[in-house]
Amino acid sequence: MSTPACRPVSAGLDATAAPALGRIRIALFLAGFATFSLLYSVQPLLPEFAREFGIDAATSSLPLSLPTGALALAIFCAGAVSENLGRRGLMFVSIALAAVLNLIAACLPHWGALVLVRTLSGLALGGVPAVAMVYLAEELPASKLGAATGLYVAGNAFGGMCGRILMSVLTDHYDWRVALATLSLLDLLCALAFVWLLPPSRNFVRRNGINLRYHLRAWSGHLRNRYLRWLFALPFLLMGTFVSVYNYAGFRLGGPEFGLSQSQIGLIFSAYVFGIVSSSVAGAASDRFGRGPVVQAGIAVGLLGVALTLAHALPVVVIGIVLLTIGFFISHSAASAWVSRLGGAHRSHAASLYLLAYYVGASVIGSVSGAFWQHGGWAALAGFCLGLLALAWVAARVLRRGADDPLPQGRVAS
Repeated sequence: MSTPACRPVSAGLDATAAPALGRIRIALFLAGFATFSLLYSVQPLLPEFAREFGIDAATSSLPLSLPTGALALAIFCAGAVSENLGRRGLMFVSIALAAVLNLIAACLPHWGALVLVRTLSGLALGGVPAVAMVYLAEELPASKLGAATGLYVAGNAFGGMCGRILMSVLTDHYDWRVALATLSLLDLLCALAFVWLLPPSRNFVRRNGINLRYHLRAWSGHLRNRYLRWLFALPFLLMGTFVSVYNYAGFRLGGPEFGLSQSQIGLIFSAYVFGIVSSSVAGAASDRFGRGPVVQAGIAVGLLGVALTLAHALPVVVIGIVLLTIGFFISHSAASAWVSRLGGAHRSHAASLYLLAYYVGASVIGSVSGAFWQHGGWAALAGFCLGLLALAWVAARVLRRGADDPLPQGRVAS
């Protein structure tokens, strides 16, 4: 097999490299912000879609679930393309193109056209998550990787929070089309700031041509690794649970039980701020204590959070959403750092599989859970999510017992 397209950075950053480290962190934070704010900008709008287009709750999730599924598929292509074109340029084009498509979607009057353009926007976004963690693994020493990954995930959280709040407030004061257009323009500015801040790759090795056999062998090698299979189950289950709760919480909170306005629901979604803090802390904690204990702690917090949302008192439901958010970002941030450790020489392929599972979970489980809400109400949806988190805890336990210890070379995918 030919030489892999990345080489590890073994030396720590010296004093002269400190400004570059700061620029990398800020730029990847902006990339995470833009990705989540663009992808999940329509999540608070699902009740608006249901009312304006005369559709049910499950169908209203299509402008979110289909782009998420398209992004998952695009991750495979984007990871391979980045081996030829480079990481930085691909991430910039992905963010900018997705922002433009989102802006177009805000102007479309027909439901089918809106869903189609939003799906294309998700397809365009695939270049960011497929490449971001690989860029960090190539450019930063191992001692800095956990904290930087945590900050990137914090950017995801900040983007998700700001997108939801901005969309909710602007929808209340204007309409959802103005809200979507405003957010798209903001993310276009983020794309420009990102490409200006991010330093060119120092450790990327360009490959000439796309060797399909090489990529298939790398992916199949990872799928044969039992620890990586358990690792890929984690994002599928965790993100599926998280998106399910946030997708349909708006219907419950804005419905007869609580009767909240869009702006009030948006303020509750500011629970994402706890994700920003917890993901940064979890990244550093996983460097110190190991991935397994941190991932399991995050899942336990998420289980408690989902259980609390079953209450009929609004303050308790809000606390439950906050705890689920904290638990999700703790476990996801720590699990993300496992990718480069277990991926071996083909860490970009491991990252693409991890993120495929992450976004397929959001797309598939996020849609399937709509049936639980539609036919069984919040109790059915919460029960479904508790079962998913229990499975995730089992996966984390297996990984903690096997993959947190130093692995013999033969047990790492190659």
